[in-house]
Amino acid sequence: MELSAWVQQAKSQADSGRVADRTPRLNMANPDWFAVSICCVTGQTYSLGDISCVFPLMSVIKAFSLLYLLEHFGAEKVLRWVGVEPSDAPFNSLDQLMSDRGYPRNPMINSGAITLADKLPGENASDRTQRFCLWLNQLAGCQLKLDELMLASVRLTRSPGNQAIANHLAQTGYLKNLDIALDTYEQICCLSGTVEDLAKLGQLLACENPLVATKNRRIVNAVMLTCGLYEASAEFAVKIGLPMKSGIGGGLLAIVPGEGAIACYSPALDKVGNPVAGLAFIEVLAQNLNLSIFG
Repeated sequence: MELSAWVQQAKSQADSGRVADRTPRLNMANPDWFAVSICCVTGQTYSLGDISCVFPLMSVIKAFSLLYLLEHFGAEKVLRWVGVEPSDAPFNSLDQLMSDRGYPRNPMINSGAITLADKLPGENASDRTQRFCLWLNQLAGCQLKLDELMLASVRLTRSPGNQAIANHLAQTGYLKNLDIALDTYEQICCLSGTVEDLAKLGQLLACENPLVATKNRRIVNAVMLTCGLYEASAEFAVKIGLPMKSGIGGGLLAIVPGEGAIACYSPALDKVGNPVAGLAFIEVLAQNLNLSIFG
């Protein structure tokens, strides 16, 4: 099977990356871990590697909080809260937010995701996170859970950058409740699952589903293509040509519209914050199978 050869080829590149040290808990991941799960619209699935690993979705969840809010409030309202412009600055850039006068540039970077966390339905952060998690699990048939130990680790080492971004968003009127927004953001980033759970989630964006509006899927996929890999998004839109979203937990999701979803887990990240082996695998897969949405 060529798939296992492509996995080996991708894994050999993990040495050039580093596991995130954003929290002590994230830093415990083994840089050699690698798992992939491919879910096809036909119902076939292929999974290889360390598929029993459970990891926090971290920023991969941003694509789904966007979908959730589009489904609940509609595009017109959501796109008043956050833009869809790509950013050439790092995902946690305060300078970018300030130069944009406090309007979050897109939902895939921290300023946009914190703004959207402020808008999730629910009384408090825990209520919002539980409702969101239940919605995803019911819709996608996956089994995400809040990783309480990871959340405790995140809270212990709360990012000063995120705090500064939230302060600025509150000053410019984009947050209703700064504390709930940050708490919700941290909790949804600690929703955890396996690579197979992530591939099932990807199916929500890949395939026609009576429970998700086609228009909203298109918006999320477009924003993932242009913004999902931070300042490397344009480079990989050219190299791979698929909507993708990464997270510092090692998760990477690629959508092949109308065909299915490819989920990878590889904790070693490049300088931008994208999983090295996951990107290498999806690149070789996309090139060999002609998966680019651009034909």
